[in-house]
Amino acid sequence: MNLARRLALPAALALAALTGLPAAQAQQLSLSYLGQQILPTGFVPAGAAGSLGGAPVPVGGLSGIDFDRNTQRYVAISDDRSAAGPARFYTLSLDLGLFQRSANPGSAGVGFLAVTALQQPGGGNFGLNQVDPEGLRLNPANGNLWWSNEGQRAAAGFQNPTVREMTPSGAYVRDLPVPVRFQPSGSVAGNQAGDRGVANNLAFESLSFSTDGRTLYTATENALVQDGPAAAVGQPSASRILAFDLSTGTATAEYVYPVSPVALPPAAPGLFATNGLVELLALAPGEFIAVERSFAVGAATPGVGPAGQTTGNTIRLYHVDIRGATDVSALETLVGASYAAATKTLLLDMSDLRHDDGSVVALDNIEGITFGPVLPDGRQTLVLVSDNNFGAAQFTQFVALAISPVPEPAAASLFLMGVGALACKTRRRARTQR
Repeated sequence: MNLARRLALPAALALAALTGLPAAQAQQLSLSYLGQQILPTGFVPAGAAGSLGGAPVPVGGLSGIDFDRNTQRYVAISDDRSAAGPARFYTLSLDLGLFQRSANPGSAGVGFLAVTALQQPGGGNFGLNQVDPEGLRLNPANGNLWWSNEGQRAAAGFQNPTVREMTPSGAYVRDLPVPVRFQPSGSVAGNQAGDRGVANNLAFESLSFSTDGRTLYTATENALVQDGPAAAVGQPSASRILAFDLSTGTATAEYVYPVSPVALPPAAPGLFATNGLVELLALAPGEFIAVERSFAVGAATPGVGPAGQTTGNTIRLYHVDIRGATDVSALETLVGASYAAATKTLLLDMSDLRHDDGSVVALDNIEGITFGPVLPDGRQTLVLVSDNNFGAAQFTQFVALAISPVPEPAAASLFLMGVGALACKTRRRARTQR
């Protein structure tokens, strides 16, 4: 039955928590594998979704995804630094009914509808290496989109990480003020006394609205350089989750998220390996699903990708609770400090997923997650997407999961009723906002 894992979740997990379902009736849930779709690197959509400014642009680098319940469409952002095309996001459709539990699922369930360039604050497209888009969320209150820019700490120059609002046309609206401690300064390597800020390529990958829409969260993929080392084999890292109050536009709190060490070692010592917090998805006040992506060159991961080799990726989903965590926004460094970190509980190691023929699901570089539509049987879906890094041996992968209750039938019925109530509430809210 392709059941991934039974989950014992704290409090009221997932949408049941948002509908008032008692915690005891929502604690036992499961995630089941619905299927996947795969696009090869270099894929260019037909029509307007495949070009910007008259030039063709390939799909790739999809690092963030969100679902619009009003239109039943998705938006996905590319982390292309204006190399293969202008920095951009896509509008697309996904037919989960066409997803297959197969190593060769095709892409019939994926439709690209439009591509939109991200605009600079003064207007115009971003130039080469001027921005590194990563997270993307749609604000249903006004239809605008928020996106995170990772910034840069490199010999080519330092760039501050940003969290920005834009219109559906990609036009700049505003920045939220990121605290100075996140801005890179000091040495390029970030290993000298007095160095501060994000490490290169380990900054704002994630983005999530709170369930009430009042707070926007982002997080560093790994520790700030003044907070400790990056994740490695046998070495965890202390990321910071950063909360913004959208009504005032100010940063209000920071919480430590404990990133796990690299899951599997590389094929040989000294080869590249990393693990990081790449996405957050709010479940309830102070509770999230977190996506950790571990990669190591030549790691013995299960599953064989389209290129006929293991991918080196280990993708794990965690339940995260910040309600008992210390607000560390007053701490310029975590080194030597006393604090309570967010708690996390493993929900799913995606290496456990299997196709209908029993083969292991090969995982690309999964970096985005969103709630998808509610299935006809009442189950809530999750949709994940991979950043293929525009690599020839990689692929753009969409994976669909379903959240199901495990307990006795009465509790299951309450859960499904709660999901249906939330869907109706969302539709009523959408009508009143038109």
